[in-house]
Amino acid sequence: MNLEDGSARGTPAHGDELTALVAAAQEFLEYMQVERGVSPNTVSAYRRGLVRYLDFLAGKGIEDPESVNQEAVMSYAAFLASRDSGLSARSMSQAFSAVRMFHRFMVAEGIAPVDPTGTLPSPRLPARLPKALTRRQVESLLEAPARGDALGLRDRMILEMMYATGMRISELVGLDVGDVDLAERIASVRGKGDKWRLVPFGSQAASASSSYLSDGRPELAGGRRTSAFVLNARGGRLSRQGCWKVIKGYADAVGLAEVVTPHVLRHTFATHMLEGGANLLVVQELLGHASIATTQIYTDITRDHLKSVYRDSHPRAGRRDATK
Repeated sequence: MNLEDGSARGTPAHGDELTALVAAAQEFLEYMQVERGVSPNTVSAYRRGLVRYLDFLAGKGIEDPESVNQEAVMSYAAFLASRDSGLSARSMSQAFSAVRMFHRFMVAEGIAPVDPTGTLPSPRLPARLPKALTRRQVESLLEAPARGDALGLRDRMILEMMYATGMRISELVGLDVGDVDLAERIASVRGKGDKWRLVPFGSQAASASSSYLSDGRPELAGGRRTSAFVLNARGGRLSRQGCWKVIKGYADAVGLAEVVTPHVLRHTFATHMLEGGANLLVVQELLGHASIATTQIYTDITRDHLKSVYRDSHPRAGRRDATK
């Protein structure tokens, strides 16, 4: 089995003798296909990755497993991360993973004495940008609980508070009644690591919470004494899974099932705050992020929005109607 029809420099043409590295790569691919039973698509991906890797090593005069050292692997990792590789971040990570598995295989089979990738960290994928709902989608979701009964009032409050505060689902269901100050419109939220923070909320979330507390929660409690703010249909504290089920149900009802995730209202809160001009440090505090780096992923989301506002606002931004 040729690695890839002799197209790589490290893969000889028909009739030529295979280098030790190419022979080992062929054994590895056969092992993955026959013994590990990985899919043909995965084998093809490994093959492409190894052809690229062996090409790179051949360019440095390295053709046998014993000659591959950590310096060579680090150099290859740097090449993968450069623009010259032409790879996306995910393809880069997959390519390096194939190299790591190949070297582990050679050590396990006694082909190579050491694994030069053993102490090297895998290239990190950049954090995926969270998806945010549009304002129209938010309005559609918030208006979905049309019922005026106890559960409908509760569900409206859940959606309003999630969007108004950016709380995690676990934080919302963890609230006690005493944690929500309707007069000041402030919630005392216990976040990760038992760290408390104060989160303000607006008039519509306050109105939905007030209606729930006066007309919905007493009916759900049914005379039971509980400090929990968000109750389930049996009068106990609503679970995180139960709260997500509520949100997902309304997302399904308004045709947003494909875009709504457990964190989508939190992501949307942060994105809309930044688009509205909020300071990044303020959003960090509201979300309860320990590091500003976590919050900074949202700045990429708002970049297109900022560019759009600039194009529409600045007289020399190059708009088509700039001469008007």
